[in-house]
Amino acid sequence: MDDINSVNFQFVVENYRDICYNIQNAKIKYNRESDNVDIMAVTKTVAPEIVNAAIDCGITLLGENRVQEFMSKKDFYRPCDVHFIGHLQTNKVKYIINDVKMIQSVDSVKLAEEINRLALKNDRVMDILIEVNIGEELSKSGVSRNNVLPLLNEVSKLPGIRVKGLMAIPPIGSDDDIYISLKDLFEQLKTKNIPGVSMEILSVGMSGDYEKAVKYGSNLVRIGTKLFGARKYMEV
Repeated sequence: MDDINSVNFQFVVENYRDICYNIQNAKIKYNRESDNVDIMAVTKTVAPEIVNAAIDCGITLLGENRVQEFMSKKDFYRPCDVHFIGHLQTNKVKYIINDVKMIQSVDSVKLAEEINRLALKNDRVMDILIEVNIGEELSKSGVSRNNVLPLLNEVSKLPGIRVKGLMAIPPIGSDDDIYISLKDLFEQLKTKNIPGVSMEILSVGMSGDYEKAVKYGSNLVRIGTKLFGARKYMEV
């Protein structure tokens, strides 16, 4: 390993250790010691060799934001599960349908129907999360809280997908009420017992708020900057 990669590897190792430590402390502090919290490495703009350093540390799940970037990098990754977490256009689903384990950013019947169509065409069932715009921000994708149940009722009819839970990006600096609202929605939906819908995953919490997210029930946190450092933008 050359000197630059050695430095990058050690940087990722130390960051990953800190993240694991902080999550464990949050679980203890908030009485969630028996709960599993998965750490996703968000790889936007991160070079494959650095992503592989995270995999070598113990990361087992990658989060991809952009289809074109993922396609250019995926063959260089070590074996690892990949979720698509970015805004997904229907005409891009075909590129990722056989390369990701889950699509976390489903927020419309139209997108769900295209995922369903391509999943069935490829003899598979795709796991998805419903993206909730919990802060009702105009700049963000996601379905409003009030429209989650109607969307679930429609999506649950599609045989090529399984709804496994919810994903959300709370507004920066959100107070606890936003996280409580999301947790309450998640728990309420569990009680509906909709066929094809299992509320197993609450994907919330990123570099700036993952400990608070753990406090309020997240069992999958999506970490980019805190793991890899500030993003270095690349043309893709």
